Amino acid sequence: MVKLICTLTDHRDDVNCCAFSSSYLATCSLDKTVRLYSLSNFEELPYSPLEGHTYAVHCCCFSPLGHTLASCSTDGNTVLWNTQTGLKLAVLEHPCRNPVRICRFSPDSSCLVSGAADGSVNLWNVQSLKVYRSGSVKDGSLVACAFAPNGSFFVTGSSCGDLTVWDDKMRCLYNEKAHDLGVTCCDFSSQPLSGNKENVKYFKMASSGQDSTIKIWLISFTEDTGLELKLKCALSGHTAPVLACAFSYDGQTLISGSVDKTVMIFETNTGNILHTLTQHTRYVTSCAFAPDKPLFATGSMDKCVKIWQFEPKQLFIGSALIEEPKIAVDNWSEEDVSAWLCRHDLKDLVEIFKRNNIDGKELLSLTKEGLTDDLKIESLGLRSKVLRNIEKLRNEMESACLGIPDEFLCPITRELMKEPVIAADGYSYEKEAMENWIIKKRHSSPMTNLPLQRLVLTPNRSLKMAINRWLETHPKYNENPSS
Repeated sequence: MVKLICTLTDHRDDVNCCAFSSSYLATCSLDKTVRLYSLSNFEELPYSPLEGHTYAVHCCCFSPLGHTLASCSTDGNTVLWNTQTGLKLAVLEHPCRNPVRICRFSPDSSCLVSGAADGSVNLWNVQSLKVYRSGSVKDGSLVACAFAPNGSFFVTGSSCGDLTVWDDKMRCLYNEKAHDLGVTCCDFSSQPLSGNKENVKYFKMASSGQDSTIKIWLISFTEDTGLELKLKCALSGHTAPVLACAFSYDGQTLISGSVDKTVMIFETNTGNILHTLTQHTRYVTSCAFAPDKPLFATGSMDKCVKIWQFEPKQLFIGSALIEEPKIAVDNWSEEDVSAWLCRHDLKDLVEIFKRNNIDGKELLSLTKEGLTDDLKIESLGLRSKVLRNIEKLRNEMESACLGIPDEFLCPITRELMKEPVIAADGYSYEKEAMENWIIKKRHSSPMTNLPLQRLVLTPNRSLKMAINRWLETHPKYNENPSS
């Protein structure tokens, strides 16, 4: 089930792009502006719109931690903005002042790729704000770009239909005629797939084109094995050029927008169309998934951005479609537990849990010994993953019973925050809990497990104010927030 939860109508002209961070939604338009919205309520931020471009803004994207937003324009500039203040950080001028159509940050935020109408590709050093490397495609304008999640290569798409693969030194590794009449968009799934060769990981990449098709590719690159690119399948259903495509975080779902005014949602393993959305009244030009929420956004020439929510979560077990249950966990059936396992990428354990008749009550009572001795799960990694997710499930149940909004709870302690701070991963934590986390030499994110680029903690005053306002109407939590 997909539900339209919000329509944003602030732009005065065609919406060209929309992008998510963990906290914000950014949109840009032919009206020369970039707009920023809070994900908590989809209200526009006080310092939005961001103005500074003199012509149409074609693309916008967040740095991986969400602190910086890049936008590029027909004016030949790529502008970097501070997402927390709206201030302009830098202006990167195209060397030949050509219109810039696409921009993307590298996964480690050290570089930014920009592609222009003359077919040139510039790799910018984000620290020095200088062009690090340059290249160009043979024909056409550059209109699409995506970095592989490991950062070792990136792909550009051109208006003549070529996909070009570049390494991080801007060496052209491969060129493929992918779409007749032109590529329009490309996107990587963040989840790798194991290849036939040892230690080789493939990534799924989707490309869309003027030929009304979406193609799913398997692509990998290492210095030892070189580049491998395979066409996995082509997805059809749109009746006109497909202008945008985007993977969900787990790579199991793909959304697309088209000149036929529809948004389609595909199950990528089977190619099945799960939903067709027809609420836009003109060409759908952009689509994007939120990184850690069941949300996606679509932008259109109808000047609107629509926010959609998967509700309830839909999952596939084999060929059967299963909805994530809304009932209390201790009332879950065995099928509900199977759906929960699939949600957390534990599909391999479904049959084991079914054989042992694990329902909701049994799930909540599972222990390390039970997983080892009773269920015979040999993999330590799988056992640990199950136990972590069970503990998270228990915490979510406790929070739901208390009635405290989840965003007010510290991800580490699962208690109402008193002094929320923002860490380098973009998430908010209780100050004392995060300081203790760092003191214990844990220099990785509690939420993503990725290295923290810096250890500075910034007070989240807006969140603290929201918690205090909530406490005014819930005074019983002032004395004992965790009770």
